[in-house]
Parts: sequence; C-alpha cells; structure tokens
Amino acid sequence: MQKLLKQILTSRVYEAAVETPLDEAPVLSAALNNRVLLKREDLQPVFSFKLRGAYNRMAHLSTEEQQRGVIAASAGNHAQGVAFSARKLGIRALIVMPKTTPQIKVDAVRRMGGEVLLHGDSYSEAQDHCNRLIAQTGMVFIHPFDDELVIAGQGTVADELLRQTAGRMDAVFVPVGGGGLIAGMAGYLKALCPEVKIIGVEPVDSDAMFQSLRAGRRVSLDSVGIFADGVAVREVGRLTFDLCRRFVDEIVRVDTDELCSAIKSIYQSTRSIVEPAGALGMAGLKKYVREHKISGQTLVAINSGANMNFERLRYVAERTQIGEKQEALFAVTIPEQPGSLKRFCAEIGEERNITEFNYRLAGREQAQIFVGLSIRDEEERLSFSRQLTDSGFYNIDLTDNELAKTHIRYMVGGRSAEVGREVLYRFWFPERPGALTRFLGTMGENWNISLFHYRLQGGDYGRVLIGLEIPGGEEPAFRSFLQDLGYRYVEESANQAYRLFL
Repeated sequence: MQKLLKQILTSRVYEAAVETPLDEAPVLSAALNNRVLLKREDLQPVFSFKLRGAYNRMAHLSTEEQQRGVIAASAGNHAQGVAFSARKLGIRALIVMPKTTPQIKVDAVRRMGGEVLLHGDSYSEAQDHCNRLIAQTGMVFIHPFDDELVIAGQGTVADELLRQTAGRMDAVFVPVGGGGLIAGMAGYLKALCPEVKIIGVEPVDSDAMFQSLRAGRRVSLDSVGIFADGVAVREVGRLTFDLCRRFVDEIVRVDTDELCSAIKSIYQSTRSIVEPAGALGMAGLKKYVREHKISGQTLVAINSGANMNFERLRYVAERTQIGEKQEALFAVTIPEQPGSLKRFCAEIGEERNITEFNYRLAGREQAQIFVGLSIRDEEERLSFSRQLTDSGFYNIDLTDNELAKTHIRYMVGGRSAEVGREVLYRFWFPERPGALTRFLGTMGENWNISLFHYRLQGGDYGRVLIGLEIPGGEEPAFRSFLQDLGYRYVEESANQAYRLFL
C-alpha cells in the first residue's frame, strides 16, 4: 500500500495529461435525488484516462529501454495513450491493432506518430502477434493495465477527486475492463477515505472482474461482448485483481440498453458524447440508485473516454428509450378478421405513442403484430400487458429479447412454408471485407441459407442473423463448422420472437 501511494503521489502523468474537471450534473441530480458529479476524463488530450498510465510507465523507462522503443497491442484508447506518450518522450512506438479496428482509431494513432501494424480479427490475435514481435525485436511492452506504474498513473484520478471534493463523497462508480483504473483509484481512496464506497461497473457480457471476485480467483471468459469495446477483456490482471479483491466494495453489471441510456444522460448534462465504455460509471450509478433507493448522497461517475465512432450513434439512439424504461416491445396475437386491428389500436389508446408497428399476413385465422410503445415506467409496461390479456389479446413482452431488439424489429415479414429443418443463429462478424466470404467458404455444400439479416451498427463487429437448413445427419458437421469458424455466435432456434415472426 505504501509503495502504491508513493507511486501515485510521485507519478509523472502531468507532463502529458491534464487535471480534469469534476462537473456538477444538476438536472440529473434532481432526477435521481442525489448530488451527481462527473469526473471528465473524456477531456484528456487523447479523450481517455489511458494516457495517465501509459505515460507514467513510459516516463520511467531507462535510457537503454527508450532506445529499444515500445510496443503495445490495442484497438483503441491504450494505443492512443502510448502513441501520444511516445511522441512526447521522443520514443519509437509500434502498435499492433486488429484489422477490424475502425479507421478513425488507426488514423488517430498515426497522427500521434505511432507506427500501426494491422493483424488478426480480434484483440487476442493482435496480442499474440505482438508477443511474437517482442521476442523478435526486443521492444519494451507497455501493458494496458497489469503494471504497477500504469496502475499508479490511473490512480492519480483518485488523488484529484480527493482534492476536488475534500473527501466529501459517498460513492465512486468506476468503469472496469482489465482493472487498472479501479485498482489504482480503490487503493488510494481506501487508504485515505475508507468510508467512500468504490463500486466497479462492467457490462453483463464482459464481466471478468465480477466473475473473478465471486470465484476468488482470476477467471478467463469464453467470450466478451463487443458494444463496450473499451472494456472487452477476457481476463483481468494479476495485480489489478489482488487490489480489487482488497479494496473494491462491489461490482454492478449493466446491459447495453442501460449503457445507451447513460450515454444520453451524460450528453444532456455536458453536451459531450462518451463512448460506451466511458458511460459505464454513469450507467452503474443510475442502476445503483434505482435498485438501492438511496437519496441525498454525493455520487461520482468516472467519464472514462469519448472515442465514439460516429456511425454507432444511430444504434445508441435506437436503444436508449428501452434503457430508460420508456419503450416497450410486444408480440400481440389478434384474430385475422375485419375490425381486429382497429380494436387492438383502441386498446393502445390516444395517450400512448406507437414507436414501432409491423404486421404482415401470415395465415387466415390469426395475425402476429410486432409493436413498440412509449411508456412512462416499467409498471405501465406490465399493466399494458395485463390489459391486453384481459381484452383477449395474447401477448408476449419482448422488451428484453435481444433477438427482437437487434434484428426482428427491422425484418418482420412472415414465415415461409417452404423452409424445413431450419436453425437460427446470431453471429458477430468482424467489420472488414471478406468476413462473409470466409463464412460462406467454410460452410457445408448441402446447407442452404434460408434467412439473412445484417445492419451496420458502427462497432468493430457486425451483428448478423442467419437461418440455415441443415439436412438430417449433418448436425455433427455443422457443430464442427461452428467451432472452427472462430466467430462468436448464439443459437436462437427456440426464441419466441423467431417462432412468431420468422
């Protein structure tokens, strides 16, 4: 502990980074009945806190190490932090980035003087290649989180917080990926203000720290979510895990819709747009207040980064209403007879706004409607479902159905009587030329594609829905194909929304 405190207090981050403001969020404070403060790490020169740790590590390199140059593997903020620091220190920097990295991030690293080498479709493939280059070149590896000096550099955020609040705060909500930021902050704050709660926030599909703390050991995830790509880490660090186990009070997990809602909340408070990982602190804060019903406290959310792809904003806007519990999605069955649709619309009433309405004739006895409605809160969603049931309309709440939200709401078109032995899968394809060709090239020749849907969502990976007709006896070969493909996937053949609409 004494060593960490000394490293934080003697860090050299301010040779490159700036002390960021702690902004009040008055509208959000009033809505949540707590004092909400935003630590604006999105205002760093590289728009992310990552600069602190990268520079502090590199500023302590020996003359001999500086001459060897530095190397890192990253698809985003760490890459920019290393490149910026290298230019400041006059050191050569080589960054290995996946081929799926958006061009805006590649260009940003190059503008800062970093050399970029594109390799692989994922961060893990880029890291493996980086490891080979380290052995070949002797360059110094700059770890994104599991390094004492990196952790100390990130811990300077906590030092600033204490000075800016005089220690008068009740809880701090910190985004968690590999754990560098929260490890440094938690160690510092618990040493000086142990009464302040340190609450980490992770996506539900990238929760390596949560799983590790629960198991009492570091856990490696089989796969990680891609929406909050800045924290998409399969395994947390050895040093960071040890510090988090000792000093972090709790981990809150949030879903994609809650993240989108948090991005909107930050925009309304600051008129700045943070990236999904940068909004984790706010998402966790809002969820914690809602679930624990706390009030009158001073709560701090760390805005950790603002390197948002512009193309992703459409997806964020579409998912925000659900994240704020202001939109509900339903599958509703109505009789296929004159007047049924009019009677259903009467149930919706004039006070509710329709956000989505999809219908296509599928049979002569019943019709399936996919409908989205604006609602005030979750209770109204539940009461509307009960209202429909009481009026004789069978309905299924699809608000939390990922297949419905990502694909089906854009492709309702009825079922085909010609399809046989169909299976349905969601895939995450790398956003690069040739991804579909690779998929088709490794498919079995007897497998027919019966359904396909793709929509650009502005991330490193595209989300693709595919239906395949698999002949009898081909199942083992199909399972082998899925394992060898290397793309993340989820089977949706039993999903209710698929059964109803596709």
